[in-house]
Amino acid sequence: MKRTILRRAAAFGAVVALLLAATARPAAAAAHVRIEGTGSSWSANALAQWIADVKPQGLQVVFTSLGSAAGRKDFGYQTNDFAISDIPFQGSDPLTGEDDTPRGRPYAYLPMVAGGTAFPYHIEVGGKLVKDLRLSGDTLAKIFTNQITKWDDPQITADNNGRKLPSIKIVPVLHAEGSGSTAQFTRYLVNQFPQYWQAFAGRNVPTEYYPRQGGAVPQAGSDSVMNFIVSKSGNGSIGYDEYSFALNIGYPVAKIGNKAGYFTEPTDYNVAVSLTKAQINNDPNSKEYLIQNLDQVYVNPDARTYPLSSYSYMVLPTGAKDPEEKRLTTAKRQTLADFVDYSICAGQQSIGSKGYSPLPLNLVQAGFDQVKKLKAADPGVEIKDQPATSCNNPTFVPGDLTRNHLAEIAPMPQPCDKIGAGPCPPKGSSGSSGSGGTSGGTTGGTSGSGSGSGTGGTAANGGTTGTGTGTGTDGPQIDPDTGEVVGGTGSGGNSTDANAAAVPTDLAAFKANRYAAVLGPVSVGLLLIVLFAPALFGRLVARRKEGQ
Repeated sequence: MKRTILRRAAAFGAVVALLLAATARPAAAAAHVRIEGTGSSWSANALAQWIADVKPQGLQVVFTSLGSAAGRKDFGYQTNDFAISDIPFQGSDPLTGEDDTPRGRPYAYLPMVAGGTAFPYHIEVGGKLVKDLRLSGDTLAKIFTNQITKWDDPQITADNNGRKLPSIKIVPVLHAEGSGSTAQFTRYLVNQFPQYWQAFAGRNVPTEYYPRQGGAVPQAGSDSVMNFIVSKSGNGSIGYDEYSFALNIGYPVAKIGNKAGYFTEPTDYNVAVSLTKAQINNDPNSKEYLIQNLDQVYVNPDARTYPLSSYSYMVLPTGAKDPEEKRLTTAKRQTLADFVDYSICAGQQSIGSKGYSPLPLNLVQAGFDQVKKLKAADPGVEIKDQPATSCNNPTFVPGDLTRNHLAEIAPMPQPCDKIGAGPCPPKGSSGSSGSGGTSGGTTGGTSGSGSGSGTGGTAANGGTTGTGTGTGTDGPQIDPDTGEVVGGTGSGGNSTDANAAAVPTDLAAFKANRYAAVLGPVSVGLLLIVLFAPALFGRLVARRKEGQ
């Protein structure tokens, strides 16, 4: 009898040890592993925010902003787990002939972030930075095709309602890498100002590789572009990049003229308005499903339009064998699925204050559908089952895919932003009134000592009224030699849009595994009963017989 009990105890101990070892392993370790992506520097600030947001939940995501062209090339050579690109695969660059194919690797495009290609500049008058530059599309095109070469050019003076700038040389700052922002800018030039681009580039086709002519200065990547512009030697320079890079250090960008006759900036509101005219490929069988056509964005007649607005995309690997040596494991696909789920859902709430604009409902829904292709390639992937409308995105109107709340509440430009009027005083110089939660909450803090207030705004998040006020104490101060923020970072006040705050979200893999913490001990308890109950019951019966 004793030997039997000892054998059962030994067996029980071994099984319990195995169960405890299994249940003690962190759930995330079994479900998630590190993934690596490369690509668009235009999108890099949004990616950096989302990567930081999901890190506490066990997701390890690394993104290197080498440029859209490099990201797609890495994807084709199977050296990354995903790419981020501002344009689709081209086959070859239309101007340079650079090869650009996925090399047979299966993929899908997934919209990630919307924003505006902005034009940060550095012009000093009397040792002070000009902060209210305005440029028509025609003037902008001539600057970047070397037809306007000094800041006191009469056409620039006319754009600024007669105000003459210093007679200093204009220094265009270009992206040296194969850049999606170059592709977006040159597509605009090809579409709107073909006569200038044809003469400059030799062919009227867009490119990711901007031709280097005249006194232009090439810089590799968005950070380098901005660092050159804000440096002491950058006086007279103007470059192009996603609005986020200038906004986050409080540096001015030019207001660009639109077809309605107003000069506008790429705010989250204006970008949302502009992209209501983007034509999206809605054919699921097309190789360019969900890719944008921006022709109507450039000529959108709405006065709030920022004409150089666009989307960027994740190039999502969808092959069951990706590649033959199986770079993508189930754990990598799970990490990718959960990262995308956060980015296009809860993550969209935080990017308005970063210089981007949230995706509209129809593209978020389409993105959820694209993520399901990971499960189709690997049934072991857990996909979060939820409606897109639960994302609390500030663009959403519940139940109506065709409406964009952010665009509906976007404020009209001020009268001083109209051609022949103004220019408007720089933000922060005398305060300005916002028309929504975000505008009210960030106007003062981003730009200086002004204040703003608004009702509705992105704070509304589909219906509730939000108010925001903001004050700043001079705005960020920039070291003219290094471009670094050295002080005076204004504060944005209380805005109810929840921007700049990560919103927790349940990840599908955690849902699937967190029950192990409960079920493991329950299983041990049941095993204890199964192993020992018969022996204990037998001994109880034997004692009763002895008592009789």
